Amino acid sequence: MNPYQADEPDNPASHETKRISGVKMISAYLQRAIETGAYSEGERLPPERKLAENFNTARSTVRRALDKLEKEGLVSRRLGSGTFVGTLSDTAKKPVDFIGALSPLELIDARVAVEPFTARLAAQHADAQTIEELEALLASAEATGDQDAFAKCDGEFHLLLARASGNPFLIHVFRQINHVRLNPKWGAIKEDVLTPEAIAEYNRQHRAILDAIELRDALLAQKRMIEHLDSARSDLLKVLNP
Repeated sequence: MNPYQADEPDNPASHETKRISGVKMISAYLQRAIETGAYSEGERLPPERKLAENFNTARSTVRRALDKLEKEGLVSRRLGSGTFVGTLSDTAKKPVDFIGALSPLELIDARVAVEPFTARLAAQHADAQTIEELEALLASAEATGDQDAFAKCDGEFHLLLARASGNPFLIHVFRQINHVRLNPKWGAIKEDVLTPEAIAEYNRQHRAILDAIELRDALLAQKRMIEHLDSARSDLLKVLNP
């Protein structure tokens, strides 16, 4: 899957990527794409030339961003072949080991336990760059009614909120949540849950969360995240218990 969520199939550059420049921002964007499954383990990334074009930057900037990801073990460079998503660490793979025993309801209950306070911290710590990225993600989600495109934006939005919290452990926890959500059995549930009406409502709820973060109202951000996850839990129960 291409993480750029293009407006046109032949042009992977979107309005979001065009606004991203600099080593730190590019490496953070690609890292998020890898962690949310836009690029899967072992998949080849686009060539440096194409990435530079997508990000509207120099190839040397892209090269330094990829160097950073390689040092962190997220990608590997193969001479003459390109850059590939690295093998996930044993820690990152653990959620997959027990996915068969984890129910959708158990996962969302875990999210209810973690994400409201994460949103509260995000309201306190998110910087201007992160808020701009959240705005771009939300704009992409609001512009599509496609289930897969929305699910990708949704995963990135929540992961970026975790990053904005500034708490490394919460970031780690949400990475595990995303790994669980990438399991094929969640795809069938997604098709039933993500109706056009549900997507529109989740976008509205995401916008309310982001508004609270921009206001730096930590308690309101926490409250709106609780409301969002309660709504998602209710929609899930309707699918599981028709």
